[in-house]
Amino acid sequence: MMGVQKAIAAAGGIGYIRKGAGSVAAAAYCVIWWSTPLSTIPILQVTATLLVLAAGIISAGAVEKDWGHDSNRIVIDEVAGMMITLLFVPVKLQYAVTGFVLFRFFDIVKPLGVKTAERLPGGWGVMADDVLAGIYARVLLQLIIAIKLF
Repeated sequence: MMGVQKAIAAAGGIGYIRKGAGSVAAAAYCVIWWSTPLSTIPILQVTATLLVLAAGIISAGAVEKDWGHDSNRIVIDEVAGMMITLLFVPVKLQYAVTGFVLFRFFDIVKPLGVKTAERLPGGWGVMADDVLAGIYARVLLQLIIAIKLF
């Protein structure tokens, strides 16, 4: 069972990449979003996002005893954050790229309570900072789309 938890936490193995695993995991979701029906069917987007969030909370909490709290190998949180960023966004490559840049900015810089969210215990803390980063990135991306910057 721990093998399954590690596979989920590492987003199918992406977490084992030594450098930039979080960015690779977020970019991998952008490719999935851009190339599948997931991005065009709102109920599928919401359902998939909720499932990834739940699986992330459970798996990140489970692997904590082996990997430590918020290990670099845990990247399911970046996938969830990117999913939140792109919820209900029109499928355009420039939106995927902009959303990715915004999400990674908020995830790395950790402003406005994002850093504080990491302090929650177990899988909740691992996932919460990326959920907040995803929300901030989503709000800004929607604003960019609404004012038609591109």
